[in-house]
Amino acid sequence: MALPGFVLDEDLRGLLWRYIVRYNARKVDPIDIIRVGDVEGLPLGILDPDILNWCEANGRILVSHDRSTTPVHLADHLAAGRHCPGIFLVRRVHPMDVVSFLAAAAYASEPSEWQDRYFYIP
Repeated sequence: MALPGFVLDEDLRGLLWRYIVRYNARKVDPIDIIRVGDVEGLPLGILDPDILNWCEANGRILVSHDRSTTPVHLADHLAAGRHCPGIFLVRRVHPMDVVSFLAAAAYASEPSEWQDRYFYIP
């Protein structure tokens, strides 16, 4: 079973990223996650439609806080005949709750469960 990988949107690079780094330091069920701005092809300031294209090409689920426009960009992306590994939208929850959700999504689900859909992290 292939584990899903994630891309952390630019708006979540701070506190949530620090929680993920601490979680992964335990080396137990690490989360495969990268940040916008840290890899080639995903520079800081990249537009959301371009992030979706990158996620599609690289098979990574987008984790974003941008609840107002990201679903619209996903609808446009899908209407253009494209696909998306999925989008997780973060509400105002404690960062550890988000980390727990990502770990559960990675280790207790199939990547196909999230494809072409967006979900709010509870």
